[in-house]
Amino acid sequence: MEVNNSVQESLKSILSEAGIEDELIQEIQKVGISKTARSGELIITPGSTSMYMPIVLEGLLSVVRQDGDANEILLYYLEGGETCAMSLACCIEGKRNDFKVTAEDNSVLWMIPMNYLDGWIQKYKSFRKYIFSSYQVRFNELLETIDSITFLKLQDRLYKFLLDKKEATRSYEVNMSHQEIANQMNTSRVVISRLLKQLEREGKIEQYRNRIEIQ
Repeated sequence: MEVNNSVQESLKSILSEAGIEDELIQEIQKVGISKTARSGELIITPGSTSMYMPIVLEGLLSVVRQDGDANEILLYYLEGGETCAMSLACCIEGKRNDFKVTAEDNSVLWMIPMNYLDGWIQKYKSFRKYIFSSYQVRFNELLETIDSITFLKLQDRLYKFLLDKKEATRSYEVNMSHQEIANQMNTSRVVISRLLKQLEREGKIEQYRNRIEIQ
């Protein structure tokens, strides 16, 4: 019960800061459910249908696009107070997800059933603003991803990937293997290992077993 109260208070604080009125906050608390996710756990799987829209209360999630051959590319991260606009878009359009959402750290989420969202968007201006703002933030991040792929060399993309991870986790350490980085950047482990060695020679990083420190 004590943990549940803590989760409810965290949810209320996040929604209040987003400008959501008390009436709607009470509805969200009533119909939603809390979910804890361990680091590495899949929250949304490719090919599934989104039944819930997650709001991150604690922790960090990654949203990764995956094609039919299981090739992947990181789209963006979700931090405390943020929601996955892509899952909402798939639900509205009646499409199956072509992305996956994974807990990067131990995380606490508030899962809102999708069948309530359309009514809330129409009824509450504050919720409509919250959803559209989420879309805008995600859209800007997707543009950054496209720019990175289009205009940056792979080594620059890799360094940006590490810096984005550093900013999202608020840690100078990136706890990922070369293969995991390669998967998210849609390239090979050999290429990533070579580029990481180059970044290390330039004094931008230091490497350890499954851990990279950003200088």
